[in-house]
Amino acid sequence: MAVVLIGILLSSIMFSITFAVMSVKSFDGMVVQEDYYKHGKAINMVLAKQDRARELNLSADLRLDPLTSDIVIDLSGDARPDRLYLDLIFPTEDDRDQSFVLEHVRDGRYITQGPDNLRYRWYLQIQPALEDADWRLTGEATFPDENSVTLLPGGRKASE
Repeated sequence: MAVVLIGILLSSIMFSITFAVMSVKSFDGMVVQEDYYKHGKAINMVLAKQDRARELNLSADLRLDPLTSDIVIDLSGDARPDRLYLDLIFPTEDDRDQSFVLEHVRDGRYITQGPDNLRYRWYLQIQPALEDADWRLTGEATFPDENSVTLLPGGRKASE
């Protein structure tokens, strides 16, 4: 009888330690404990960038070439910056996020070398500058996908 009770006690300790280690190792950093007023101001800035993109009639089609891994963006609207900055944001693990700089090659087309074997669902953001960009386009894609992905102000659907 004592062996059974000690076994139960040891197994509960083992499971507790295992779950404690797993929770520390898989910390996702999603909880923000900063000033909420600053976050509110940041949200207003994002909305202003989306409004500016709408004013400029901007939209973009992004395609990842399956053979060369080139990222190709065709930007339409009333803006033609020399570069575009693309952020691939992984929904649950911020250490998997990736950033790319795309160079303007002609008529609203921007190209850069992308990652090999890009998989899973990603949030996408493009803007004309790293800091103080006046507009932003957003979207969502699941890779690999040979179809183009449309990026719009505020991530709205193409049918809206």
